[in-house]
Amino acid sequence: MRRFNTAVLVAGVAATALSVTPAQAGSDEGRRALGLENCTATACHFDVEPGTYDVKVLLGGDTAASTAISGETRRSLLPETATEAGRRVARSFTVNVRTPEGEPTGPEGTPGLDLVLGGSAPALADIRVTPARPHTRQIFLVGDSTVCDQPGDPYSGWGQQLPQYLRKGLSVANYADSGESTVTYLATPALFPTVQPLIRRHDLVLIQLAHNDKTTDEATYRANLETLVAGVRAQGGEPVLVTPIVRRWFNADGTLNNNTALLVNGLGVDHPAVIRSVAAAENVPFIDLTAKTKALVESLGVEGSKAIYLYNEKRDNTHTSVHGATVYAGLVRDELLAQHLVPEGQVRVG
Repeated sequence: MRRFNTAVLVAGVAATALSVTPAQAGSDEGRRALGLENCTATACHFDVEPGTYDVKVLLGGDTAASTAISGETRRSLLPETATEAGRRVARSFTVNVRTPEGEPTGPEGTPGLDLVLGGSAPALADIRVTPARPHTRQIFLVGDSTVCDQPGDPYSGWGQQLPQYLRKGLSVANYADSGESTVTYLATPALFPTVQPLIRRHDLVLIQLAHNDKTTDEATYRANLETLVAGVRAQGGEPVLVTPIVRRWFNADGTLNNNTALLVNGLGVDHPAVIRSVAAAENVPFIDLTAKTKALVESLGVEGSKAIYLYNEKRDNTHTSVHGATVYAGLVRDELLAQHLVPEGQVRVG
């Protein structure tokens, strides 16, 4: 899905497109950069095959500017970056291009790589797209609608916002899908059966599944998590279990200490507790996103936390806004750094 924002390119552009495939990445021809000839004043389209690509941009113009870049199905790829008048700033990131380009069970989307220029005063001076080096590390995301690349406003999953926190050499392959439980994620051909063969040695696989396990008993839920962990490890990947984001469901005293908020299902299965237990038993790193989002939402209070979720727009206390998803992605970024799961040099902070 493409969204178009006004942008100013400070170099001439044309509508022509070049084509390159990841299989050519080892050759000089395969690493030939695609540039501004693939851009209009509002966006860029690169006629490339599915794969992983490095993107280097030069931002700025003759006047002060502020530029952000999103791409594919509304993924935030580069945070808004301010440049002074007459100054150019180089930034790089790595992007995953796939079909379907968003949710695995959703529409195929637009072939190739699509980038959209945003920000309060965007200015793109130059751009270069090349196939990433072989074995570029990826962060795979296994999750539900609170994680996925949501196709339309005002929704956003935290996985959709995570790429903006990463630098060149580390990309996000978001295979989260709306409505999925541990049961359906394992059983649906487009989900784990498709993801597992793509995992390579040292790839991270973040697993957050709980919101839709409403009727999954504890033994099954635990076994499914163990199956996902074993499946990742079988490929040489590194599984990371992630407890689910809280639902915005307050008690009268301003806390979230209730089953709805803390993802305890109708059978009494405490999903975050089971995830913590499996992580300990299987010696798997885990990110306690339940605890972190609970603390944040409680600190914001009943009114302040509405902007994190879609309460104002949809009376939705489960799904996050773009702002909320960005905040939650930042919490994940912080834990990836704190637990040394990714190197500092490949992460954007501040």
